[in-house]
Amino acid sequence: MKGSFFEGIGSMGLAVLVALSIRWLLIEAYVIPSGSMLPSLLIHDHIFVNKIVYGVRIPFGKTWILNFTEPERNDVIVFRFPRDESTYFIKRVIGIPGDKVFYENGQLYINDQLAAHSDATRPEDFEWVRDFELPGGKSDYEFYDESIDGKSHSTLKRRGDSSRGSWGPEEIPEGFLFVMGDNRDNSNDSRGWGFVPKENVLGKAMFVWLSCDDVLPTLTFLCDPREIRWKRLFHWIE
Repeated sequence: MKGSFFEGIGSMGLAVLVALSIRWLLIEAYVIPSGSMLPSLLIHDHIFVNKIVYGVRIPFGKTWILNFTEPERNDVIVFRFPRDESTYFIKRVIGIPGDKVFYENGQLYINDQLAAHSDATRPEDFEWVRDFELPGGKSDYEFYDESIDGKSHSTLKRRGDSSRGSWGPEEIPEGFLFVMGDNRDNSNDSRGWGFVPKENVLGKAMFVWLSCDDVLPTLTFLCDPREIRWKRLFHWIE
């Protein structure tokens, strides 16, 4: 009897250790809290973050033990907000060390080269976005396909005043990244508070594993099962 009890405790301890190791080393779940990454990511998208893609760090620390690769332009990353490291942000990497970045009138320049920018059709998933989630309502926005290093992603821009969010030109210092939200006129990003230290990067966004229009009234971290966006499940993040 005593042996069975201690065996059970040992099994539970091992299970907890494995779960913590996976969370620390491999993947972690994250919920999209705002519309700053529209149209790529919707509010209440639940995503998995690849924590080992860039390397291995000391548990619960910021020091890297091994470095596999560096964050690249276009990567969608989760990181500790430099002004409050208890808060996690998700944005797209626009500039890496040594890049000169300039953003004005909705146009993005990297190293004096204009990023390819073309009109885009309204994504089907945008139908799930509600008017109150965007200042001025959904009809006040236009869609563009932006291409950086040959990789394309959709961006959202508000009609009218094209001077919102202007920044630079400025060179990205060594050890830092310049990030922006795809919802260019409604994103709290590097244009407002500066660069992201590489040591603050937690991982690269992988895919949406769950998505919903609304959450449960009391358990706000859980999706309302009646409001699941089935077509968003296993949507790969680009």
